[in-house]
Amino acid sequence: MTAETMLTTVKEELNKRFNRLVGTSSTNLCTHCGWCIEACHIYQATGDPDKSPVAKAEKVRRVLKTDHDWMSKIFPSWTGAKKLSEEDLEEWLHAAYRDCTLCERCVINCPLGVETPQILAAARGALTAVGKNPEILTDLAEIAISRGENLDSYRDSFKHHMTRFEKLVQDKLKDPEARIPMEEQADILYVPLSGAHTIVPAAVVFNKAGASWTMSMFEASNYGLFMADGAKAKKITQRILDEAERLNVKEVVVSECGHAYGIMKWEAPKWFGGQLPFKVRSILEVLDEYVAKGLVKMDQSKVDLPVTYHDPCNIGRKGGIFEEPRNVIKASVKDYREMTPSKVESYCCGGGSGMVACAEWEDDRLLYGKVKADQIKGTGARRVITSCDNCIHQIMELGEYYELDIEVSNVSQLLMDTIIVED
Repeated sequence: MTAETMLTTVKEELNKRFNRLVGTSSTNLCTHCGWCIEACHIYQATGDPDKSPVAKAEKVRRVLKTDHDWMSKIFPSWTGAKKLSEEDLEEWLHAAYRDCTLCERCVINCPLGVETPQILAAARGALTAVGKNPEILTDLAEIAISRGENLDSYRDSFKHHMTRFEKLVQDKLKDPEARIPMEEQADILYVPLSGAHTIVPAAVVFNKAGASWTMSMFEASNYGLFMADGAKAKKITQRILDEAERLNVKEVVVSECGHAYGIMKWEAPKWFGGQLPFKVRSILEVLDEYVAKGLVKMDQSKVDLPVTYHDPCNIGRKGGIFEEPRNVIKASVKDYREMTPSKVESYCCGGGSGMVACAEWEDDRLLYGKVKADQIKGTGARRVITSCDNCIHQIMELGEYYELDIEVSNVSQLLMDTIIVED
C-alpha cells in the first residue's frame, strides 16, 4: 500500500466511523476548558499536557475539522484544521492506543459531554484499516475467530481440559456428581474467559445453587472491539449467538469481563438486527441474585484481610454494574473498605482497552496505574477484588511495582473461597 493510498483509506475510514459513531458536535463543541484534564489518570500520572484528553482528541479532531467544520473550511489556520499526513498516523497510534484506555472518565467530567473516547476509537478503527494497530491485538482476534471456524478440531482438547477443572469443582464441593456440562440444552449458557479462574469458581457456584446451565465452548473476550474492527468483533460474537440458539438457552451469562458484557448486552442487538432471543446478564448479577436468595452462603471468617473493590471501567462506568459485586463482597468478608473516588468516578487501573496485551508499553502502563495504586494504598486493603481480567493482571503488577503487598482476585474467586459447602 502506497503512502498516498494509506492516507486516503485512513481518511475515508475515519469519516465513515465519525459520521456513524460520534457526529459533528464533537469536532466543534470542545471549548478547551480543561475540565477533562484532571479527570484523566494518564495526565495525573505523567503531568504531561500532551497526554490530556483534549490534546489527544485534538490530534484527530484537527483532521476531522477539514471535512466536518464549516469554519475550518474557510479559516483552517484559525481553527487548527490540517490535512492528514503520515506523521499524524504515528501520533494517533500513541494517542489512541498507548496514551488512552478509552475509560470515559473524561466524558462524565466534561460539562458538554464531548465524546473524546469515541473520537479516539474512530482513530483506532482507521488505523486498523491500514494495519497500523498493535499486531498482538490482531493475532488474538484471529485466534478467537479460528476457534469458531474449526470447532471440531478444538472440541476434544477443550473438553479434556474441562475434565481437570471438573475434578477441582468436585473436590471443592465434596461432591463427585458436580459437573461442568458442555454442549447441553439448559437455561443458562455461561461464557467464560480463558483460564480456570473464570471457569472453576463459576462452576462451583452454579452447582451449589442447583442451576440449569451449560458452559460455552468459546471465550468471552473480544479483541476486535479494542481495535475498533467491527467485522472481526461481529465474527467473534456470532460464535456465541449461534451456540446459544443451537442449545435453546433462556439466558447468556457473561463472565467477569466488562467489554464482553457490553458487546452481548448492547452491541449484539444492534449488529444483528434487533432483540436477541435470550436474556443477557453478567455473572455478577447472577451471583448477587444467588446470594440474595440464599442459594449460596458464605463464611466471612475465611477472609481475615481488609478488602477493597476496584470498579472496572467497562463493567462499572459503561455497564452500570456497581452494587451487585459489592453486595457479594460484603456478604463474604468482615472488613470491606471503599476506594475514594469509586463507582462512576472510579479511576481506570491503566491497563484497559488492550494495554495489558501490548508488552512494549509495559513501562507506560505501570506509570499510568500510579493513581490506582495510590487509591489502593489509601484504603489499607490487603486484598483487591475486581471484575475484569485486564484489571486483575494490571493490579497484580501494580502491587509488585509499587510494593503494595496485596492479593488480587475476581468476585467469583472470593465467593468460592468463602462458600459454605455443607449447610
